[in-house]
Amino acid sequence: MAKSQIGCLVPLKSTLDVDTSLPKLPLTEGANSVGRETLSVTDKRISRNHLTLSVSRDGASANLSVDGTNPVVVKSGGRREKLSRGQSVLIKNGDVIELIPGHHFYKYLPAAGEKRACNGSGDETISKKIRRCGEAQSYNIELRSCENGNSEEAIRDFRVHEDKLPLTFRLLRVKGLPPWANTSSVSIGDVIQGDIQVAILSNYMVDMDWLLSACPTLSKVPNVLVIHGEGEGTVEQMKRSKPANWILHKPPLPISYGTHHSKAMLLVYPKGVRIIVHTANLIYVDWNNKTQGLWMQDFPWKDEKIANRGCGFESDLVDYLSALKWPELTANIPSLGNLKINPWFFKKFDYSDAQVRLIGSVPGYHTGANLKKWGHMKLRTVLQECTFDKEFKSSPLVYQFSSLGSLDEKWMTELATSMSSGVSEDKKPLGLGVPQIIWPTVEDVRCSLEGYAAGNAVPSPLKNVEPILWVFCSRAMPHIKTFARYSGQKLAWFLLTSSNLSKAAWGALQKNNSQLMIRSYELGVLFLPSQATRHHHGFSCTSHKVSSESSSSSYSPTKTELVTLAWQETSNSTSSPSEVIQLPVPYELPPRPYSKEDVPWSWDRKYSKKDVYGQVWPRSVQLYASQD
Repeated sequence: MAKSQIGCLVPLKSTLDVDTSLPKLPLTEGANSVGRETLSVTDKRISRNHLTLSVSRDGASANLSVDGTNPVVVKSGGRREKLSRGQSVLIKNGDVIELIPGHHFYKYLPAAGEKRACNGSGDETISKKIRRCGEAQSYNIELRSCENGNSEEAIRDFRVHEDKLPLTFRLLRVKGLPPWANTSSVSIGDVIQGDIQVAILSNYMVDMDWLLSACPTLSKVPNVLVIHGEGEGTVEQMKRSKPANWILHKPPLPISYGTHHSKAMLLVYPKGVRIIVHTANLIYVDWNNKTQGLWMQDFPWKDEKIANRGCGFESDLVDYLSALKWPELTANIPSLGNLKINPWFFKKFDYSDAQVRLIGSVPGYHTGANLKKWGHMKLRTVLQECTFDKEFKSSPLVYQFSSLGSLDEKWMTELATSMSSGVSEDKKPLGLGVPQIIWPTVEDVRCSLEGYAAGNAVPSPLKNVEPILWVFCSRAMPHIKTFARYSGQKLAWFLLTSSNLSKAAWGALQKNNSQLMIRSYELGVLFLPSQATRHHHGFSCTSHKVSSESSSSSYSPTKTELVTLAWQETSNSTSSPSEVIQLPVPYELPPRPYSKEDVPWSWDRKYSKKDVYGQVWPRSVQLYASQD
């Protein structure tokens, strides 16, 4: 006699909505084999006997055992557990199974819940819908997957030794995510610490009340300069909230519609200086709820022997700081006495060990030698000096950002030309790369940790988004801005920056390409294999530990490679030794194309489908702690 059905596996979309295009899989008491044939799927990564579900008599639970060669992920409550062949776990009502990590989602339901959910009738309560949408977000924030299906949790294994931090960047810690999703992440208190004598904080938006509460160390710093891009109303609030010794400065904006958008910190210590370049505004939501990136490196004071020696990083930094035209201040540094703090002050530090190049933008009409100093022309100039592996010939570009300007084909070609610069080992140009655009969908925003409120930080209207037919979808809800050239999981170069995709940020060539017009201040760090060196000294302004790599004499020159966290070493790797540097790229490569159901987010449309908080769009959002 045939056994009666006691539960089912419900197919889900990647958003964890019920996928009505696929049949559910009925389950009976005892052992149920689940695999490629029983599920009617053609993915050969799923074995014929992929897993076994041994369902209890009442269907309330089932023991899941992995039989196939590929791992399975089970999400139960707030935890996600990866299981390999031979491992097992007990699952219960509502638990989600990923037959391949990041792919083929199924929910386990006992017979009691089958009538409501297995047929996709949609009679869930609002609270269940919100909870389900919130569960989907745990798959979307700071995760990625690649074609082999085994690396969407690569962030879990991202560990960086303190000496190696300048070789890569880190993601900011996000509240509401499980600990494994915040591996090697960083908070504002992790970088602003120690015996700081001078702090220069550069940003667009500054919430003074939040900043002082989040980082009380700053209230003890004797000299603080805040370089900002705020309007008059907010500046008045900042003046009322700031400590008396703090100085506020808004850089000149000579061209209309420009902003001071750079996000950086310069912290001067008795031992040296800490340079931080990041992507977050100095407001609560940017440091707690969004995907952001941060790079940091400490540099010692120069000794007398190299007092007049400079390098590319030093020139980049001092040139950029000079354009800000901040009011000079005087600081008393222990053992050094009174020093004038101006852009040229930062020539006193030894940047010869810098692991990145700075790519800045400053407003103006740049001609002559200044044509190649800023924006995409600076990036073009640096890349033209680089030699890349032949695998990057004609390889694609990726643009990921949080605001999209009004663009045209001519300028997009201009930008792509700069980002495609460089030669291969045979000294021939790499060739023009095809840009792939990463932009969130409406569902990404609706199901984010902030719900529709996150849409305020993705400010692009429909007229800018709609004409772009080559949009690619992000599985994250980012405020981070990144640009790169890649092949598989290898990166020719990678740029972490404040620049969005706009002429105002990158500049536009004029007058037969003899002039570059830029409206805004921007700053980013460019990671290059040739820039990353094994003789990094691991100097720290705040640590008394002696670096394990304090001397470069014991290291021979070696090839370096930049890779994503999804990269896996293969047996056919080149025979020559190489230093592999992993960057926590917070989206998958190659990007996933939009499906027919995906709608690109635009903030000037109305959305009536409720988000995780039961809200619709548009809605008002509090960004500052002092707002009512």
